Amino acid sequence: MAASEPYNEEVRALFENPFHAGDLQGVYPETLTADVSESEHGARLVLYAGIDDGKIAEIRFRAFACPHLVAAAEVVCREAEGGKLSELPTIKANELMERLSVPVGKTGRMLLIEDAVEKLHAQSGCAG
Repeated sequence: MAASEPYNEEVRALFENPFHAGDLQGVYPETLTADVSESEHGARLVLYAGIDDGKIAEIRFRAFACPHLVAAAEVVCREAEGGKLSELPTIKANELMERLSVPVGKTGRMLLIEDAVEKLHAQSGCAG
């Protein structure tokens, strides 16, 4: 990524084609929702998870923020979908920031990812 480029190639690709953006399409025995926001910049992230037999059958998001947050949410959804709910990945903002070349000034927005995943995990009864 050139110094003048605000977004790396992965961010641009994920932002242009966020497959997991939107609402759940299926009907599931259990659904979880995590709605988090960062008041300083008005960023908001909502994660929706459809749970079937202890697995994350489908996970979707709505992000109201910059392309970095949209890309990070897409990464999380891609990695979590199909996995066991009890093994909901521990997402680290610093790892996403490094992977997606997110400027330090956007740390608060990346922490929304951690907060949303933590809320889903707590709702599932798997927290601990």
